[in-house]
Amino acid sequence: MMLAYRLLRLVETHSDALAAGLLEKTRNSPRLPDYGRVPAEELQQLVYEIYRHLAEWLLGKSESDIEKRYTEIGVRRAQQGVPLNQLIWAIILTKENLWDFLKHETIPDRPAELSSELEVEQLLGQFFDRAIYYASIGYEQTVVPNPAGRVSVNG
Repeated sequence: MMLAYRLLRLVETHSDALAAGLLEKTRNSPRLPDYGRVPAEELQQLVYEIYRHLAEWLLGKSESDIEKRYTEIGVRRAQQGVPLNQLIWAIILTKENLWDFLKHETIPDRPAELSSELEVEQLLGQFFDRAIYYASIGYEQTVVPNPAGRVSVNG
């Protein structure tokens, strides 16, 4: 677990650069054309907070903390008119951005390091799977289909 914690601290140390890099990726992604509706400062701050406190999010926060945070994000993106598929892709991109960084920064050469990397991968996967689930719930609570089959935004 100590090596896994070291990997998480490495991410936290580079959180500014990771958040900036993710912002650039979201702005340039052909899969996120409506993410321009999300103010750059808002997106970068949200991602920075996750990256900066990654160990706490993965090891210290409860599922209800993740539920609260990502339900709010889902609501916000729905209110901004971002389609659900783009919200989900942005969360996946956040995870991939982290994983790409870790793969670039670490080259496991001992079984203990490989084990730690797998442990971090499992924790990241679990966290981001829940993030997607709860963001979708928040989104769905906000977007309501009307009788004509179109959607409208509550609030």
